Amino acid sequence: SILLKKGLSAFASPVPGSLYYRIKEIPFFFILKMMMIKLWMVTCLQLAELFVSSVVHLIYGFYIFSTAVAGDVSQKLSDYLFKSNVGGETDQRSQSNVEGLPPIVLVHGIFGFGKGRLGGLSYFGGAEKKDERVLVPDLGSLTSIYDRARELFYYLKGGRVDFGEEHSEACGHSRFGRDYGEGQYPEWDEDHPIHFVGHSAGAQVIRLLQQMLADKAFEGFEETNENWVLSVTSLSGAFNGTTRTYLDGMRTDDGISMKPICLLQICRIGVIMYDWLDISWLKNYYNFGFDHFNISWKRTGVRGLVDCLVGNTGPFATGDWILPDLTIQGSTSLNSNLQTFPSTYYFSYATKRTRRMMGMTVPSGVLGIHPMLFLRVFQMSQWRFPQDVSPPYKGYRDEEWQENDGAMNTISMTHPRLPVEHPSRFIRSDSECQTLQPGIWYYKIVEADHITFIVNRERAGVQFDLIYDSIFQRCRKHVFRKIPQTLPNQSPRCPSSPR
Repeated sequence: SILLKKGLSAFASPVPGSLYYRIKEIPFFFILKMMMIKLWMVTCLQLAELFVSSVVHLIYGFYIFSTAVAGDVSQKLSDYLFKSNVGGETDQRSQSNVEGLPPIVLVHGIFGFGKGRLGGLSYFGGAEKKDERVLVPDLGSLTSIYDRARELFYYLKGGRVDFGEEHSEACGHSRFGRDYGEGQYPEWDEDHPIHFVGHSAGAQVIRLLQQMLADKAFEGFEETNENWVLSVTSLSGAFNGTTRTYLDGMRTDDGISMKPICLLQICRIGVIMYDWLDISWLKNYYNFGFDHFNISWKRTGVRGLVDCLVGNTGPFATGDWILPDLTIQGSTSLNSNLQTFPSTYYFSYATKRTRRMMGMTVPSGVLGIHPMLFLRVFQMSQWRFPQDVSPPYKGYRDEEWQENDGAMNTISMTHPRLPVEHPSRFIRSDSECQTLQPGIWYYKIVEADHITFIVNRERAGVQFDLIYDSIFQRCRKHVFRKIPQTLPNQSPRCPSSPR
């Protein structure tokens, strides 16, 4: 009895070093150790994923660059060895055939490039050769949607790019940019409208440009309106943002800033160094589009480089670059000021490379997905918005954002949905609509990843020709400014289908 009491008193004693403290300390340090091991494992996995993603993207970037150089050298060598006079006659014949045709403007997406960059390489895989009058502007590959929309206007209309005084001061860059001289289509107005086709972020650039035209936002061009745009076709368009931005490093709580260690931070450092070094022949070959920020060593010196790297100045410090525009929060904010206009024709191709299997969304095979995108297809299909962070909009559901093409979520590509859903109609094939009604987003879902229809034409195969032939045919034959005429034995309306 006495021994038992002493044992109990020893166990219950609060004296340091007693059995009470020794037993209490064991679970605490065990749990702490397990937490540290778990944190270490998660950190190692994240670093490994970051390393793999960085290597894959660098290899693909080097592949594109080397392909462009090889093609450029091969073309020059061929021109030198096999000179011909046929080209002049072809140009004259082509020029006579394009009179009266409204141009079709192909607008590239993030990390994209236009005609004249990367030698003879085509961002759209040579699709521009399918029509007699196609323009492929070279816009900033990483500049914001706003800056790209301004640049696109002056590329077409002519003159020196004016980013606007208020915007330029707020974002810390020069007000004026590149001078496009007479422009590629100086007669552009309501009587000479344009067809626009945008891939990825290029679709949002077109929408913002049309809104700027409606708002008469270009100084010295007060006659602009939304009818300058005849039709808008989106190919994997970034209408409502993408969860990939968070996987690459954008913070989920605000959609503006970046995580300290992520793929985008590596990209940020690389871009700053590229622009600061300002190697003229290299920038003529490929340009990220940040010349108006004056990052070059010739203007800022070493101190300017340090300020950019630590985040005091430059596009990444002010948020005036494309990634904040591609988060769900950024896209919702941008969309709040964009309209779908009643006299413009809209068509959208949404792509996906996932399928439902045993109640889960998984990649639809291995061979059909580009190696650079396969990991992201899987990650996006498993994405869950953090529970400790407010969802990006009311009614957000993870399940709706799981279908994707490796870069964009399929739900985001169909039509503008946030913050207000725009009029839309789902179709299963182009043949369902012999005529289109303006002011409605017709959309179709295509089995493809995000880069199937760009750069490498052979990879898409027959599907490449089917997509672009349909787009150009719609622009040339099926789209009218006035009420479209109904052909015999054809319904004037497209049958609605469930979404």
